[in-house]
Amino acid sequence: MGVDPQIQVVLENLAKANLKPIELLTPDEARQQMLAMVRARGIVPQEVGEVGDSVIPGPGGGLPIRLYRPKTAAAGPLPALVYFHGGGHVIGDLESHDSVARALCNGGECAVVSVNYRKAPEHKFPAAVEDAFEATKWVHAEGAGLGLDPARIAVGGDSAGANLAAVVALMARDADGPALKLQLLVYPVADYACAGRDYETYGEGYGILTDGAMRWFRDHYLNDPAEAADWRASPLRAASHTGLAPALLIAAECDVLHGDGVAYAAALGRAGVEVTRSEYKGMIHAFFSMPTEIDGTAKAQAEASAALRRAFR
Repeated sequence: MGVDPQIQVVLENLAKANLKPIELLTPDEARQQMLAMVRARGIVPQEVGEVGDSVIPGPGGGLPIRLYRPKTAAAGPLPALVYFHGGGHVIGDLESHDSVARALCNGGECAVVSVNYRKAPEHKFPAAVEDAFEATKWVHAEGAGLGLDPARIAVGGDSAGANLAAVVALMARDADGPALKLQLLVYPVADYACAGRDYETYGEGYGILTDGAMRWFRDHYLNDPAEAADWRASPLRAASHTGLAPALLIAAECDVLHGDGVAYAAALGRAGVEVTRSEYKGMIHAFFSMPTEIDGTAKAQAEASAALRRAFR
């Protein structure tokens, strides 16, 4: 199957914009380009019940978070999704994924704690991992004081953020907590080897995430390519996936990371983890963040929201 007709329009518009490939940019240039692309979509943010920024203690100093509360929710403490944005561990921030966080907050009928973890190359691996786990532990330890339910926590993210969510689930299992209700993994980076059939098939011409861009992200994030063997960078390489929280894994068919999602879902299934892999035909990487352009975005966000509601019941 080829790309969805709406995706084809997105690709044509990207070609007209004549953007520089990520791998030819500096990290700062890539960050600015990502924010410019988000703003150009003209997304009208969903109204939520409450949103506020704060800073919590982190391994490298103050760790910025943004807490969203839903417009409508049942009485009592709110379940919480700790969300890690995508961007190859190099780009992206609270603003780039604000619309996603709002959609999951309202749709999931839960609080969302969006985490602005440290990014490479200023902060190499495993800084982002340390921040992600610390933020999750903080929500568990301090959430009750914010009206959150420490017994109902999920982790989630897209792309590099899904990589962090998967790693946090492994770390939480090994540390005997926090107990997690769900891993929401949207086209995760499961193995930083950056290899496989989908890298060959979808490595060029399917949006901004090319095979070259993935290697650019990896080389900025890792201190050495050999660190791809570390399960904290490549959760697919963990010695065991048993005992992990249930997972919803959303994959885009026309994505260099498609194979990572297939492989990670299979690894979870073999380990006896309850896992649902949902593949969106004709979609490209980043479609989960394109509500103004792609009908499939609303469908995927609704699926993720429904999974959150079920997990938190």
